[in-house]
Amino acid sequence: MNELYTQFDNIFFEKTRLSMLTILVKERKVSFNRFKKLIGGTDGAIYAHLKKLREAGYISHKKVLRGDTAATIYAFTKRGRELFNEYISFLEKILVEQKQRE
Repeated sequence: MNELYTQFDNIFFEKTRLSMLTILVKERKVSFNRFKKLIGGTDGAIYAHLKKLREAGYISHKKVLRGDTAATIYAFTKRGRELFNEYISFLEKILVEQKQRE
C-alpha cells in the first residue's frame, strides 16, 4: 500500500472535524457555541463531530460557568496535539517531495 494513504486518520480526516482541530490549533480552547458559530450546522451535528474527536482521544472537554450559564469548552489532549502535529509534518513532507520532483 502506498505510504500516502497510510498516514490519513479517518477520525479527523473529515472536513468538519479537521476544521475543528484547525480552529483549536489557532484558538487553543473553544466553546461549543464558538464552534457552531464558525462552522455552522445544527447542535446535533456539531455535537456528533466533537463526540467522535473526544472518543478517539483527540480532544477533551469541561463544563465551566460563565455568569449565569454553563459552557462546554474543548481543547486538545496531549496525544491529540501530537497526532495532529504528526499529520501536519506528514503533509509538509509531501510538499517538500513534490517540490523536489518539479
